Amino acid sequence: MNLLHSTRAVNAPLLQTLTPRAAIPGGTFELRGERLLRSTPEYVMPNASFGETAASLDLIRDTRAIVRVPQGAISSDLTLGYGDSLSNVLHANVGVPMAEELHLISNPAVDSTGNVYAMVSGPRGERVPVSIFRIDRDMQVRSFVRDLLNVSALAFGPDGYLYSSSRSEGTVYRISPEGAITTFTEGMGVATGLAFDGEGNLFVGDRSGTIFKINSERQIFVYATLEPSVAAYHLAFRDDGVLLVSAPTTLSSHPIYAIDPDGSTREFFHGLGRPQGLALDIEGNVYIAASYRGERGIVRIAPDGHDAEPFISGNDLVGLCFLDDGCAALATNNTLFHIDLGIEGRPLV
Repeated sequence: MNLLHSTRAVNAPLLQTLTPRAAIPGGTFELRGERLLRSTPEYVMPNASFGETAASLDLIRDTRAIVRVPQGAISSDLTLGYGDSLSNVLHANVGVPMAEELHLISNPAVDSTGNVYAMVSGPRGERVPVSIFRIDRDMQVRSFVRDLLNVSALAFGPDGYLYSSSRSEGTVYRISPEGAITTFTEGMGVATGLAFDGEGNLFVGDRSGTIFKINSERQIFVYATLEPSVAAYHLAFRDDGVLLVSAPTTLSSHPIYAIDPDGSTREFFHGLGRPQGLALDIEGNVYIAASYRGERGIVRIAPDGHDAEPFISGNDLVGLCFLDDGCAALATNNTLFHIDLGIEGRPLV
């Protein structure tokens, strides 16, 4: 058969671009191209697939399509076609589950050897059988900590210990590499987000509007005051010592706050829906779980806060952390996903 005159060469869809950078099952990709919708002799819907896994179309036009990532899909070649008239392929980067049946309300955490830690927060005031799971580098999921009430945030300190806040008790716990628990500090209100600065001070978000600073002697200071949150505060430090804070409130459009080392507060970026967990790469880009331009996922914001773009598509995303191999762990309400992004994250301590 002469391919120059085949049905495929003349009539097949031509795929040109695929955005955003990645997605998890339930999220969507936007396709741009030509001849995506066949209009003669009548409109016929094309078939879409990720490798061998069939996908559905939320929208189809001649030059644009929205493809929803099905459950069970993995990173693979995305195609569009009509019978044997198949498009060229574009590679789609899709996250795969690492751990399920969790209850995540903020970022997972990663230790110095690459193990990932994920919470089961549970309903307020109720204890769960396992409070924190550890996912080893070989993807084995193991119980790590039991008997903590309503874990709200996780962060590793410069001492190599894992710190955990409890929104019900207003307590921050210190957890050894073997899983032994001690109380680090109490009286933190509705304690949520945690972050360490470059000097080893711990910062804790109180949902009523206070950001606390706890120094190495465990002295507690009020560092800044913000609008009360309806859910939680999420904290991350930049290299210049500026603390970035996100918190969903009663507003429909939310900011990321920047708190300078002297405690003064300003807006770093505005226009997000229900912003939650955030992380930074070594270039200073900010990645945050939020809604932006009508889509839920991970949004990437430039270091100066002037530009933003949808980066990963996915429903119910609440946070993320970068791993040491260019990959990331993405947290939804109940599942932790692994995805290769080729991005080096900013060291957290």
